[in-house]
Amino acid sequence: MFLLKTWRQTAFGVFGYMNFTKSAFLEHAKQFKPEDMEKRIDGKNCVVTGANSGIGYATAEGLASRGGTVYMVCRNKERGEAALSEIRSSTGNPNVHLEVCDLSSVNDIKSFAARFSSKEVPVHVLVNNAGLLENSKITTSEGFELNFAVNVLGTYTMTELMRPMLEKAAPDSRVITVSSGGMYTTPLTTDLQFSDGNFDGVAQYARNKRAQVALTENWAEMYKDKGISFYSMHPGWAETPGVAKSLPSFNERFAGKLRTKEEGADTVVWLALQPKEKLTSGAFYFDRAEAPKHLTFSATKGSHALIGSIVDALRSLAKIS
Repeated sequence: MFLLKTWRQTAFGVFGYMNFTKSAFLEHAKQFKPEDMEKRIDGKNCVVTGANSGIGYATAEGLASRGGTVYMVCRNKERGEAALSEIRSSTGNPNVHLEVCDLSSVNDIKSFAARFSSKEVPVHVLVNNAGLLENSKITTSEGFELNFAVNVLGTYTMTELMRPMLEKAAPDSRVITVSSGGMYTTPLTTDLQFSDGNFDGVAQYARNKRAQVALTENWAEMYKDKGISFYSMHPGWAETPGVAKSLPSFNERFAGKLRTKEEGADTVVWLALQPKEKLTSGAFYFDRAEAPKHLTFSATKGSHALIGSIVDALRSLAKIS
């Protein structure tokens, strides 16, 4: 097990350095088609979680600049209002709105979903971007480990509760979940709240991001007849406030080599704009292309068989019938 874990870390480090940096993005971008990003989405409703900074902000701005009606879901009202004002100003799009919701709280997500449902608008794009890497073990007021609460339970609850609104926009609706290349370092596990061993925030984040990829596969299969498509992606190594706070040594070591938030959000916006015929529901994307979900010899693929029991656990924790 130790050797396998060491291999995963080493393979991830090499693979990441070759593919996830700013220079790698610029190299990959030589293959991009500019016309892919020229599509307008006027009249389409887009919900973006964690939209007040970083990749979420760049995603909201990118969708708004193409005419989308964007609902920014943010935990902090003041920071959300500041970001809202900036995006309206930079894009000239008045159809950008703030929704305040704490993604670490199942009850808050349920309240948000009920409020949003009352608008009776179809949701064409849901971007599950809100994420957290907390290095200390913190328990929320609802009794959940904080990283898990935001990254997995929050993502699951938001997606399931928005499904009726996504069905209203079918067959054009899609869910895009922002994962992380860090998921390559770990298999899927049923120990969702890291109860075994000494807590490791980075390891828990990687587990959470692996869970998001497996959930995306599961949703794609479960709802394939509902007209909703599901995609997960990762942004590469981007310079964001979250990375600076949670991984200060990494942020410092790769200073000048990290992607901008716009480069990190590029594939999210691309996935929101492409005709569904060009995409594969349930797939994992990176730099505008389908990417592998498992590194060679990392022995993570078989772990995805656990997703059924994990979904059952999430449904029970979220109290969703």
